[in-house]
Amino acid sequence: MNDKGRGMRGEGRALEYAAKVKAPFAVLGIRTNGVAVTGVEYLPGDAPLQAPRDAVAALAVAEIKRYLDDPAALFKVPLAPQGTAFQRGVWDAIRAVPLSESRTYGEIARSVHSAARAVGQACGANRIALIIPCHRVVGSRGALGGFMGAAGPPQGARPLGGAARSDVRGEHSSADDGNPLAIKRWLLTHEGYRFGA
Repeated sequence: MNDKGRGMRGEGRALEYAAKVKAPFAVLGIRTNGVAVTGVEYLPGDAPLQAPRDAVAALAVAEIKRYLDDPAALFKVPLAPQGTAFQRGVWDAIRAVPLSESRTYGEIARSVHSAARAVGQACGANRIALIIPCHRVVGSRGALGGFMGAAGPPQGARPLGGAARSDVRGEHSSADDGNPLAIKRWLLTHEGYRFGA
């Protein structure tokens, strides 16, 4: 397929967002099926915003804004994560990680009776970023890691969390440039996580 065909497909995907909301580190593209959130993606900071198209998107936007003001705010919007039973089990384990804490891939793996690499792959497959907080999963020595999604993100999207596929050199980049490690650091800092503790 030529580049023109890929670009058109990417543009078509952009029309599928039920809302786009500005965050300090990206524009968040929210997808819904009308009754639950099916995706939250990190888009470039200059992506155009979009008012919610349905009640679920409106609730997701309101809860994301509340979280950005107060990281202790809980997400109650219904979710419809698409994945295998194993992936959904990993995502449930990640959602149980308390605010201002993190877990290593190995710790999550032990809780779901699997391997750290499989947990990293499940993190990479998470399409509901931020609400399913894969940013709370770190490497065994506290490395942030920055998995870009095993299946590859939609054009312009920046999924985050998961297996350490890059090192921490990018941690000093600004979250404004869409650097996944910088976004992860921003989210953890916002939630009160203390690095090196």
